[in-house]
Amino acid sequence: MTDLLELTEQLCAVPSVSGTEAALADVVEGALRGSAPGLAITRIGANVIARTDSGAHERVVLGGHLDTVPANGNAKPRLEGDTLHGLGAADMKGGLAVLLSLASSIGDRPRRDVTFVFYDGEEVADEHNGLRRLFAERPELVAGDLAILLEPTGGWIEAGCQGTVHVRATFRGARAHSARPWMGVNAVHRAAPMLARLAAHEAPTVTVDGLDYRESLQVVRVEAGIANNVVPDRCEIVVNRRYAPACSFDDALAQTKALLEDADELDIVSASPAAAPNLKHPLVAALIETGTLDVRPKLGWTDVSRFTQHGIAAVNYGPGDPELAHTAGEFVERAELDECLRVLAAFVGSP
Repeated sequence: MTDLLELTEQLCAVPSVSGTEAALADVVEGALRGSAPGLAITRIGANVIARTDSGAHERVVLGGHLDTVPANGNAKPRLEGDTLHGLGAADMKGGLAVLLSLASSIGDRPRRDVTFVFYDGEEVADEHNGLRRLFAERPELVAGDLAILLEPTGGWIEAGCQGTVHVRATFRGARAHSARPWMGVNAVHRAAPMLARLAAHEAPTVTVDGLDYRESLQVVRVEAGIANNVVPDRCEIVVNRRYAPACSFDDALAQTKALLEDADELDIVSASPAAAPNLKHPLVAALIETGTLDVRPKLGWTDVSRFTQHGIAAVNYGPGDPELAHTAGEFVERAELDECLRVLAAFVGSP
């Protein structure tokens, strides 16, 4: 039987910061071709897709992204007993190890057909996302009845996800020498009332299907000024809104713009819709029952939204603590990996 912690260590030893996933994609493809000969394997760029084709009535898509954020003093994996420390251990090379192990043992007659999707570009701008490319170019390869993203969830089902929108508010002024500011208009000062309003804003917690999604509204970027002796004539402020799946994108955008109404110009920088929990979907319910899994809301955005937009119910479920993702102290434990594999194998009907 595959030692999942050792396999995760091997995957962590292959650097795969966003944009450099090709080497890890080679490793994944080689492992699939070497240990899972019954799977139909397709390689598109740095995306690797492997599919069973037993003619089962239902198909489950299991997805994991290959890329990591840049290292933060944790590039080299370190194994200590039953704990693996290092970049990507939780987010999400532990999940990739589970997928590879399941792929090698699934056999040719699973109860549910399975599509394994290893994709690139999840940690960066949406235009680089491998799933986005696959849905645009080869949607039949990622079609299914349920998608499970092996994002780190600590062994919980994290249902749905928040929507996110980034809006840039631009304030204009007039340049002047900072010794004679009355001759100009300070764009930063013009933005001050809006900033005060945003700082005082209390985002609500919204309950959807019994799950509490805590919303947020934050200023994430401010750009202004050209020199220390010049009154700035332009101030750009980027605001990030995270909203519950009970809210439509149009409503979330309208509410956000209303808080930014002082600005001279508003632009949408990026936007991704929320995804409903789908707890009443029969396959979601079956997955929860299979593992006797606890459920909580996903606070953040993941590719479950992308699947949901294409009519495929989706949830997050994987090994590793989500609060450790992107931190220098990231780690994953053997028991989490083994339990995740056990649940997924039982769910899809692996021997």
